[in-house]
Amino acid sequence: MKTATLVAFVAIFACRFLSGQTSAEQEVLQFERDACKPFVDADVAGLERVLTADFTLTLSNGEVNTRADEINELRSGKVHYDAFENYEMKGRLYGDNTAVVLGKTHVKGKTNGKPFDRVVQFTDTLIKRDGRWQVAASHVSPLEK
Repeated sequence: MKTATLVAFVAIFACRFLSGQTSAEQEVLQFERDACKPFVDADVAGLERVLTADFTLTLSNGEVNTRADEINELRSGKVHYDAFENYEMKGRLYGDNTAVVLGKTHVKGKTNGKPFDRVVQFTDTLIKRDGRWQVAASHVSPLEK
């Protein structure tokens, strides 16, 4: 029994060590994966939970969208997402309540009936309030697929 416990402990430690991520970093990256779901599900309430009240999204052309812009776009149905996935992410934590995440997002769907399929590089600034993470600011730039 002691051997099995030791093997389990070593396996857990090795996974954490090899992944190079703390449990807090893993929590942040899982939040980023989960934050995509409201877009695919057209879940306005879910998106409201994910974004801070003062959220801003800076696009590569310099345009800045607010939380209201993002929510209204989702609510309008003008954009429909078949896929919205964050991947190849790296998170950095600053204290217990602030994180910066870099990664890629693949989005696929239709805007006003016209199909799109693209990959963007993103940088998200997250804050933790009342025990849950939210996106306070985001920047995206298109990548070649």
